[in-house]
Amino acid sequence: MNRSCVNCLKTMIVHLHFLCWLCSAFVVAFGEFQMMHSRFASLVTTFWPIYPANTLVVTGTIATCVCYLGVLGGMRENRCMLISFFILLFILMLVELAMACVFLVYNREIHTYFERDLMQSLEIYRQSSPEGNKTIKEDFDAVQHLFSCCGVHGPADWKGNIPISCCAKDPCNAVNQPNWEEGCLEKLQGWFAGNYLSTGAGVVTMFILQFVCLCITIPFFCHFSRHGLGYQ
Repeated sequence: MNRSCVNCLKTMIVHLHFLCWLCSAFVVAFGEFQMMHSRFASLVTTFWPIYPANTLVVTGTIATCVCYLGVLGGMRENRCMLISFFILLFILMLVELAMACVFLVYNREIHTYFERDLMQSLEIYRQSSPEGNKTIKEDFDAVQHLFSCCGVHGPADWKGNIPISCCAKDPCNAVNQPNWEEGCLEKLQGWFAGNYLSTGAGVVTMFILQFVCLCITIPFFCHFSRHGLGYQ
């Protein structure tokens, strides 16, 4: 491979790795945005580790660091950096693939846990003192107000002690309070499904871009290996 081909490949690698770094940084920013604007995490604690925002932030942060290593390795034509980038990115891609399999295999179980966690949160809310468990109370009130719903399956879940966030009118008359009749379970499940869809689309896009980066790094690394270069 002559030097002009090497320079062309180097330019392509640097730009692709930088694009991968930008996409990873965007994924982190999107995950942080979801964390700041999503107030429902305290209500569904069973699968908190695979909460969409957490998944995006963790995966994106690791990918950002790995892609930055690839950018440096390509710019400096450093063989050690390139092989480290290749190994770390390959491992990351395996983890992303495993996460996708977990989402597919445990999809039905997640819905079961979802209902159980919401019922537990509702009971904690219902039995708490006015000053107790403020996070759960604020999150449940936010869900009921945002999705125009009441309880998990309906107002009957509150057993007569219905919070004002269930009120269907604004301003609400607490003496004769009309409540939303629909439960929050299906609406919140739909919201989570949409978030998992956007999370999955982001992970798949990253996976494809990472795969392209791996494929184009191989000939660049092999060139240095054959000529004993790339250790500076």
